[in-house]
Amino acid sequence: MVALANSMVGNHLARPVLVLTNNPNSGGLAKARDLGIATAVVDHREFSNDRKAFEDELHQTLERYTPDIICLAGFMRILTSDFIEYYAGRIINIHPSLLPKYKGLHTHSRVLEAGDSQHGCSVHEVTAALDGGPILGQASIAVLSADTPESLAKRLLPVEHKLYASVLRQFVELDRSAVHLPIT
Repeated sequence: MVALANSMVGNHLARPVLVLTNNPNSGGLAKARDLGIATAVVDHREFSNDRKAFEDELHQTLERYTPDIICLAGFMRILTSDFIEYYAGRIINIHPSLLPKYKGLHTHSRVLEAGDSQHGCSVHEVTAALDGGPILGQASIAVLSADTPESLAKRLLPVEHKLYASVLRQFVELDRSAVHLPIT
């Protein structure tokens, strides 16, 4: 989130209007406030497993700020197809794998278990298919023999920041060509 917000300066066509989280203890809230970005919390636990009510509250909160694009970054809730359809073509997400490989969780461990020589990240449009929307950009890193899931995650994070910021810039300019960063 911070990398995206920091990228939206100068001639960038986007500006952050809201950081919305479902986790009231998210460290991103203080960071967003420090950057002068409005914040809101819609805690999913307050909705007693009523996903529709949770998403209705998300929608109402978003509509108060009228975002043109929604960038998911660490939002670990699966959104329903109704929610996604309302914002179709306006939600993007970053995922720590070279999609279509390793959809879902525990990607760093799965890469190591498979013996892959490369790992990476993908930015994609959000659709009803989990981690299955059109890929807007990818970047890779080499898997080192001493890597652990934690070291892979740590080395991949700055690459994720760079890729997401690059893809967002193109996305707001209506350029849907895929961004590919060089292997690091």
